[in-house]
Amino acid sequence: MSKRDHKILVVDDDEHIHLSLQVLLEPEFGDIDSVTNPQEVPEHLKKNSYDAILLDMNYSASETSGEEGLFWLKKIMEIEPDSNVLLITAYGDLKIAVQALKLGAIDFIVKPWNNEKLIATIHSVLRLSENKKEVKRLKSKQRAILTAVQTETSKIIGETTTMKNLFGLIDKVANTEANVLIQGENGTGKELVARALHEKSSRANNPFIHIDIGAISESLFESEMFGHKKGSFTDAKEDRVGRVEAGNGGTVFLDEIGNLPLSMQSKLLSVIQNRQVIPVGSNTAVDIDVRFICATNISLTNAVKQNLFRQDLLYRINTVELFMPPLRDRKEDIPLLAEHFVQRFCKKYRRNTIKIPDAVVRKLQKYQWPGNIRELQHTIERAVILTNDRSFKSADFDFLDKSSASKNPFDSYNIENIEKWAIANCIKKHAGNISRAADELGLTRGALYRRIEKYGI
Repeated sequence: MSKRDHKILVVDDDEHIHLSLQVLLEPEFGDIDSVTNPQEVPEHLKKNSYDAILLDMNYSASETSGEEGLFWLKKIMEIEPDSNVLLITAYGDLKIAVQALKLGAIDFIVKPWNNEKLIATIHSVLRLSENKKEVKRLKSKQRAILTAVQTETSKIIGETTTMKNLFGLIDKVANTEANVLIQGENGTGKELVARALHEKSSRANNPFIHIDIGAISESLFESEMFGHKKGSFTDAKEDRVGRVEAGNGGTVFLDEIGNLPLSMQSKLLSVIQNRQVIPVGSNTAVDIDVRFICATNISLTNAVKQNLFRQDLLYRINTVELFMPPLRDRKEDIPLLAEHFVQRFCKKYRRNTIKIPDAVVRKLQKYQWPGNIRELQHTIERAVILTNDRSFKSADFDFLDKSSASKNPFDSYNIENIEKWAIANCIKKHAGNISRAADELGLTRGALYRRIEKYGI
């Protein structure tokens, strides 16, 4: 912080004192607020953060005891315990000075003051203020990190060709600074891909900040993401570091970015482009050094066409695109995944290891898993909790048969109804990726778009 970036509050009932202090201090320190009536101090403290407060000890005529100054010192410390208060009085009373220091004052200056000594004293107070701010900033950053970090992490499991190709792409991309967009249905493990990219990068020893975009209300988005200054809105009782700044040096994972309201997309775009955040209530930009990884379960290309997502933001976040396949397209990995979850939940619930017979594995592989790996995880956990045996039985998973009971999705076997159903389900299968859906349906992209328009899909 430069010498002209400080903010100082002078509380004194003498206009001449205000004028002399302003002339003396403003060129050296910057912004000087003046208050002649101490009753106005609480309101100033609610709206501003001061690096130093110069507080007179007496305000009433003929009052020389310093009790008024002690009263307002107590008030200041109640409102803002970290305040750096420098008391000023025309009466050098040692007892008052000792009382004031016990109540939290930093120092005590007697009028008339020596200009050089006053400036030197204020410099010392400001150094202390900077140290306090840094401690608060680090604590705020720590809280933001703890909010965003999940303690339980897993590695991506898979041996299919699709997964091996994905692992190869992760290895290629991880140690670059490229922004990555991960696409895939809910429950496929997009966060695991993001964590793998982080852990294999040069940023691995720095924070991984997971931000669920859909869980942040639009009214709090800027404050949560970029931080805020004290007094910038009703509940802003102290400065707060945003989650993006908390990820400095590391990775910020924006989960389900397709849920980001259009009104907020321009703000995020500005941050990604400029590598700076501006906390709410501040005019000063804060430089950031983070890598952005985003994930979505919808087609952002379609969202752009529907004017729901900014095209320039899409270009910024998808330098590299990775696709996490649904579980129904990698059923060969189900035995590995099931065994992994059995081991995890047997340990969690202090059970002996439960075996998974081949017949049970085949049953799991026949199911379509609309909830993907997350659904498989919850299914295995349920089975571990409920079974009393050392080996699973097919009956332990009978509820899957009820979930996947086939129903005729058509009112009649009209060709157009069947085509509409096939197109809608194929697009859903590929998480909105039109190119992949068109390939599977044997259509060109143009032909598929025409049918989407025709059926209102």
